[in-house]
Amino acid sequence: MSQSPSYTVHEAFPYLRVRDAARALSYYQRAFGARLRFQLIEPGTGRIGHAELELGPAVIMVSDEYPECDIVGPQSIGGTSVSIHLHVDDADAMLARAVEAGGTLVRPAADAFYGERGGTVRDPFGHEWLIGHSIEQVSPEEMQRRYDALMAGS
Repeated sequence: MSQSPSYTVHEAFPYLRVRDAARALSYYQRAFGARLRFQLIEPGTGRIGHAELELGPAVIMVSDEYPECDIVGPQSIGGTSVSIHLHVDDADAMLARAVEAGGTLVRPAADAFYGERGGTVRDPFGHEWLIGHSIEQVSPEEMQRRYDALMAGS
């Protein structure tokens, strides 16, 4: 049996496709305190072909929709199946900030069995953000026990 070569992943970047990327970049800066690293603007159309935002140590990439290349966002496909989780110092405050900036509260902040307080906001472009902070350290075994109890209706 031959050995397959090893491959190392060094980073993973969420890449958000949105309708009106310029407005999305502004929202992410207001809502989450993101910092714009750079953007590439298509001559003639003004569409943003690529932009990078820093959210703490993370980088999120953003582009406008390019339907002619099958690059579409949640508004064009009727929803999203992906959530982005931001681990922050104060989930309640960050959720409030995201809503104030124009997001829609999907799930208010609550304490969860896995040791985090968090909630969900949908940005104006259809992406969902899970925002949470730690409230206790929970071992995987204890987390499973609590999950079992939750699923059993206890």
